[in-house]
Amino acid sequence: MPRNLLVASPALRHNISRLRQGTQSGFLTEYDPKPGVSISTLAYEYPPDFHVLDHSHGSDQLIYATRGVMEIASGQGVWLIPPHFAIWIPARTTHKIRMPGAVSMRTLYLRPGLAPRLPNGCTVLRISPFLRELIVEAVRVGQLRWRNPLDRALRDLILARLQSAAPVPSFVILPKDRRALAVAQAVMADQRRSGSFQRLCDDAGASVRTIERAFQREVGLSFESWRSQFRLMKAIELLANGAAVKEVAFEIGYRQPSAFVAMFRRTLGTTPKAWASTLAALG
Repeated sequence: MPRNLLVASPALRHNISRLRQGTQSGFLTEYDPKPGVSISTLAYEYPPDFHVLDHSHGSDQLIYATRGVMEIASGQGVWLIPPHFAIWIPARTTHKIRMPGAVSMRTLYLRPGLAPRLPNGCTVLRISPFLRELIVEAVRVGQLRWRNPLDRALRDLILARLQSAAPVPSFVILPKDRRALAVAQAVMADQRRSGSFQRLCDDAGASVRTIERAFQREVGLSFESWRSQFRLMKAIELLANGAAVKEVAFEIGYRQPSAFVAMFRRTLGTTPKAWASTLAALG
């Protein structure tokens, strides 16, 4: 099976023509809740380095992985989703997904309007152990129907927990300017060896001032603020996977772990060690 089909599992029997039909009509409706259903579900097992093409759905979507890390892009935004986190994607939002490693994905498709208190843009949410079990149970059931009392109870618990889930700043916005984008992509490809801002600009064929203006204009941040945000996103992934604080600091380009700890505390209000300990306790 080609590696860029919409779904990895052969049992789901998807093909290129279905994907084309969905993208040509603007969004896919195949997985949306049918009449009488409030939430429909699917389970995917993806191999490493699998890519899901640009697509959107007619329903709101919660993408969660019981195993593995997902990288999701929509427009100029890029979100990194480690275990214990999920991403909320509103209906008709075009997005694509990359699996750096093997991923066990569990997806909920919610009828639009079912969760009005959830954000109207893509948002990473922290998933508590209880919410994780609710998601897994919903996937096991398959479809939550309006007329089934147990299904309604499960639906209401899921909605209540989703609407109280804490958002996580695990995303970056990419500039559109090709030279500024080249600088951003160089940082994302290798944080430890991406070099100074001056060198990155030289490699992209533009001056520091030009690239700085592009970031301010198109992202709303200075380059250094953008790089700190990306480092935080990458740190969350590494910490969630059990990496030590010192290892994370060096991996994302800090020479001194203390500088990384200061950035993390300034942004999230706690140290990376305390944050990782809390996450482990939740798991």
